[in-house]
This record gives sequence, C-alpha cells and structure tokens, in this order.
Amino acid sequence: MQITLIGPGNMAGGIATRVLTGGHRVRLVGNDATKTEALVDVLRERVPGADVEAADGVDGADIVVLALPYPAGRDVVAARGDELAGKVVVDISNPVDFATFDSLATPPGTSAAEEIAAVAADGVTVVKAFNTTFAGLLVAGEVDGTPLDVFIAGDDEMAKKKVSDLVTSGGLRPLDAGPLRRARELEALQFLHMAMQQALGTNWGSAIKILP
Repeated sequence: MQITLIGPGNMAGGIATRVLTGGHRVRLVGNDATKTEALVDVLRERVPGADVEAADGVDGADIVVLALPYPAGRDVVAARGDELAGKVVVDISNPVDFATFDSLATPPGTSAAEEIAAVAADGVTVVKAFNTTFAGLLVAGEVDGTPLDVFIAGDDEMAKKKVSDLVTSGGLRPLDAGPLRRARELEALQFLHMAMQQALGTNWGSAIKILP
C-alpha cells in the first residue's frame, strides 16, 4: 500500500518507520520542504532501501495519516475537501488543552476524530488509530520486547481492516475498539497516560497494553 502522512513531525517519523518496515510505500506531505526532506533522509537511514519520498498531495494514497496536532487535522481535511474522497483518513491526534494540561479541548460528547469526520467531504472514511502510542516507541515498535498495541476505532469495517493490516505488517498488534465514537475514550485514555508521565518517570517511554 501507499501511505501518505501529512505533517513531518516525530509521530510521522515513528509511524512511517513501522509502515516502511512492513514493506509499504511512504509519501510525506508538509509545509516545510526542508523539514520534510530531512525526515525522508532519516527514514532512509532507519529502513535501508525504503520507498519514501516527499510529495505535494495525496494522489495514489491508500491511507492518509493526519500526523498533526488538534485541531490542525480537522482544518486540513476541511481545506482539502474532495481531494480526500475515497481515502481512508487516520486521525492520530489527542485534543489536550496544552494551556492548562488539565483537560481535553473538545466539548463533552465528541472527539477530535468525530470533528474531523463531520467536516470531511463525502466518500472520506475517518479512522482513529495510533493516538495512544508515543513516537519514540513507534520507531522501535515495542517496549521491553513486547509489540505495541494500536487501538483502532471507526464506523467502516473495511477501513478498519485496512488500517489493522497496516498495523500488523509493521510488527504491532491492532485492537478493534469499536465505532468512531470510541475515539472519545481513546483520547481520554491517552490524556491520562500523558498526564502520568512525570509520576511514572518514563520520559515518554511507557505504553498502554492490554494483557490477556
């Protein structure tokens, strides 16, 4: 598959590493050409022989990953409109109120993913995934020898299956969390995880794992 990531930051780098490890193609879209090309170079070092390039748009993408903070992903989807029609769009954001770091910025009864779905053009399928995984651990793909869990929420079963297959190919474990409205709980869960980092002392090196 061809995976296009919008926003060449740390999370894009982590997710792209898993995608390339799984044998897929990566295209990176960003406003800063220098930063985008720098990430391309990093990814080619991490995964020798990887098919990764900078791009201007989402042509040819099977999955588009919004590797963007809240609410930038919503704004990009609204602005790109029909360009994303027919695409599976993955929202990875956590709508934390960083001014206070004491609450979520989304109103009660909704989520960042649902806000994105509300502004998306017809034919765009939104899936929530990767929001509970930290960038550094995505590069490694595991913590203490255990593959990371990736929680997936969405209303379209085929879209979730496509994202699940992508996650599996990268050496991670996909877990179906249910419909897109479950993104509310996933975003709250990761907010708690983030808020506990100082107490845990793991320096963003912890992971949320479901054990049998």
